[in-house]
Amino acid sequence: ITKYPTITSYNSSRLEKLNRTDILDVLVNIISSDSIKYSTEIITFRDYVTECLFPLINKPYELSWQLKLFWCIVFGVMLFISIIGNCIVLWIVLAHRRMRTVTNYFLLNLSMADILMSLLNCVFNFIFMLNSDWPFGAIYCTINNFIANVTVASSVFTLVAISFDRYIAIIHPLRHRTSKKKAILFLLVIWVFSCLLASPCLLYSTTVTKRYLSGKTRTVCFLLWPDGRYPTSMADYIYNIILLVSIYFIPILIMIICYSLMGRELWGSRSIGEHTERQLESMKSKKKVVRMFIIVVTIFAICWLPYHLFFVYAYHNNQMTSSSYVQQMYLGFYWLAMSNAMVNPCIYYWLNSRFRHYFQEVICFCFMPCIISKQKDMPESVFIRRNSNSEVERMKTYRQKAIPLQYLHRSPEIHQTNKNDSSTTNNITYIKDKQAINFLSVQNFTDTKRCNIEEVS
Repeated sequence: ITKYPTITSYNSSRLEKLNRTDILDVLVNIISSDSIKYSTEIITFRDYVTECLFPLINKPYELSWQLKLFWCIVFGVMLFISIIGNCIVLWIVLAHRRMRTVTNYFLLNLSMADILMSLLNCVFNFIFMLNSDWPFGAIYCTINNFIANVTVASSVFTLVAISFDRYIAIIHPLRHRTSKKKAILFLLVIWVFSCLLASPCLLYSTTVTKRYLSGKTRTVCFLLWPDGRYPTSMADYIYNIILLVSIYFIPILIMIICYSLMGRELWGSRSIGEHTERQLESMKSKKKVVRMFIIVVTIFAICWLPYHLFFVYAYHNNQMTSSSYVQQMYLGFYWLAMSNAMVNPCIYYWLNSRFRHYFQEVICFCFMPCIISKQKDMPESVFIRRNSNSEVERMKTYRQKAIPLQYLHRSPEIHQTNKNDSSTTNNITYIKDKQAINFLSVQNFTDTKRCNIEEVS
């Protein structure tokens, strides 16, 4: 008893003289007192005493089965598209050498964060919010809260890194570009900083079981700070403000500045003279990439703003947390925030031709295997051409795969490897045999090396 400061004035001899009613009055005064110097132990003690003296009458905000079915369908579709879409993005970048660029490494990290959030956080949080009960234990309560903040922070910091990378490539094209090793190092720094930002979840996450007069119990998972818990804790309010500023407002401001400068450079500049065809194609490609990331950032800002503001507003309006509509409101804001992980793969498919091609390959392989097998049996007409930039390209008429090839410093003359199996028209050599083009002899090459044409599946 002496552990709690509000009843230290009652020594043991005096407590022995108190009857049951007097003891209850003392405990009620402790619970209702506003002069307590809060600590985690005192708050936990008060919660337990409150539940023993005043058990809750009914289980609050029990959703009807129609609403539960609706939210299960909505979240189920979102999680399915998010997990499958981001897994395909991982496969596209990791399985195809030409897709392993610095920008795509950042997209790979973004997809990894979205998959972790969908699998390890969103599924469990949805079950908790749907039933108003946390059945997964205190340990996973800590893991769940930690993963939620880590993945969100990692996603937004990755978007900032992409904006910096695009900014350097467009505004300062002569500077040394970010190498793949540096990109991986940046990603490691992003994850470390995200873990530090989410570390309070490892320290203060806990579970509490509430008791009702009907005999039912309800377990909740939350952050119990030294000065209390949400929405009355000032520490929790400050932490939410830090998250709002560090993983939303500041990153969004940085990305707005970067993409505004890039947009002015790409769409607003008026250079003197005519551009070459290659310069026009390069500028067109850069515009497509910048447009795609502007849409990604805009949707991120729209999806996450209501979720962040909900916690800040609830601190200033405590009555909202006990209202009958708060569960529906939070489910809606939470779905909107989590749907950002679903939208990103759709944006890649819509605005990037390479991602679209590989997405279509996966879809056709999963849903139309018979058509794929017939196409594989059909002969491929493969031809090699030489363009004005002295670049040897290999193109296929059926699969339309863009194959990265070596660049030659001088204009080569491509010799036919087998005149019987090929025909030449207008500097384009058509070769029916696919194996005949593995190595091509090139004249006028300084060190008389052979040009090895890489095939990337």
